[in-house]
Amino acid sequence: MIKRLTILQINDLHGYIEPHPELVRSAQGDQFQTLGGLARIATAVKQIRTGSQDGVLLLDNGDTFHGTYLAVRSQGEALAPLMNSLEPDAMTVHWEFAYGPDQVQRLATRLSYPILAINCYRDDGELFFRPYRICERNGLRIAVIGIACHIVDKTMPPAFSKGLRFSLGREELPEWIRHVREHERADLVVVLSHLGFPQDVKLASEVDGIDVLVSGHTHNRMEAPIIENGAIIFQSGCHGSFIGRLDLDIDDGDIVRHHHELIAIDEKFAPDTDMQEQVDTAMAPYRTMLSEIVGHTNVALTRYQSLQSSMDDLLLDAIALAAGTEIAFSNGWRYGAPIPPGPITMNDLWNIIPTNPAVETVELTGEEIRVMLEENLERTFSSDPYQQMGGYVKRCRGVRLYVKIENPVGSRVDRLFVLGAPVDPDRRYKAAFVTDQGVPMKFGCKRTVLDTRAIDALQRYLALSTAGSRSNASVTAV
Repeated sequence: MIKRLTILQINDLHGYIEPHPELVRSAQGDQFQTLGGLARIATAVKQIRTGSQDGVLLLDNGDTFHGTYLAVRSQGEALAPLMNSLEPDAMTVHWEFAYGPDQVQRLATRLSYPILAINCYRDDGELFFRPYRICERNGLRIAVIGIACHIVDKTMPPAFSKGLRFSLGREELPEWIRHVREHERADLVVVLSHLGFPQDVKLASEVDGIDVLVSGHTHNRMEAPIIENGAIIFQSGCHGSFIGRLDLDIDDGDIVRHHHELIAIDEKFAPDTDMQEQVDTAMAPYRTMLSEIVGHTNVALTRYQSLQSSMDDLLLDAIALAAGTEIAFSNGWRYGAPIPPGPITMNDLWNIIPTNPAVETVELTGEEIRVMLEENLERTFSSDPYQQMGGYVKRCRGVRLYVKIENPVGSRVDRLFVLGAPVDPDRRYKAAFVTDQGVPMKFGCKRTVLDTRAIDALQRYLALSTAGSRSNASVTAV
């Protein structure tokens, strides 16, 4: 007898609880649409649950409670009741660790659903989270096995992972699959992962027994799933602009049919009244401040390009002005919804850099700059997906970098110019960055923390200049 199951996915919400401008690519080029918002998502989820007769599993891949002013100010807690109202079945985590392990644990106690991860360990070797959850739907026992982002203790500030260590989960997963099959009598194994799409595809190729792999971290906006070693893999963008829907027909434990849909969260979904009230209540104390117009932009400010982005060009210009340098570096973040040409609000600034770190300066030799960029390129483009541990390419100002992406590790920098001249490996260059982001601690000397934070630097810059008025062609693939 065929049994039906619908799996719904939210991944990489990054704290975006309200509709926002989103970039949609088409044959006519990049266009803006207003997408997302938890009130619309609540309506979509309710409609699907109503039509599926209780055969629905709602999963959240994490990067949920970090990325906007409200999320960071409350260390995720303001979003907890909102997410509880959606009634997810499970989640896993990544940027939640920006608040430190203790706060992640406190946040977990406020959720009505579990955080799952087979690859996050305490110093004593015990798991920090539950490894899996068994969910029963339409007579099916579904095992949901979680894998958290494994880079937390490898590329992120040490406070994120104090007292914890993260594995890839590759070695543990086969045993957990065996366990849920044999001891929990699971009919279906669903892996809920925040490793990233390339990593998840490789993982599925190496581990047998995965029926569905719900992927996150890399913000892939997938119109269709792929199948790898029998596992159906899908991912659904970011910022709550889309949710993924996977419908399954299951006969005696085998998936005999699947249908996938990437659902745009647009105006066709009327806001759910209860959720909208909760969102408005949570945002009310901050609306006036966040609505303040602080500048303008001539161009769309986006962060959806691998090599460089207009949004980070603005940030680099602002911190360079604050520090009095020509050179600046920042992380290649993926999160941060686009800002259309026109006014820039305080809310936009907090979306660009929600942690509001301090501006710092550092002195780097030319050779250190080259090595730093090579390491970043390997973490972005490694031929081994398990070694891809970054977001996009490091953002640069005052530097012109030509790269051979296809080259092996250590040989991707084709040409490097600093301050308009070939890099001098022995010269010391002064650069600006923001605390914990942009220049790893092992590089440079004479680090100086300035009495300016990133949001202040952005405001000062926008008071003097319109965003997008200066071109910054810093990284080119050749």
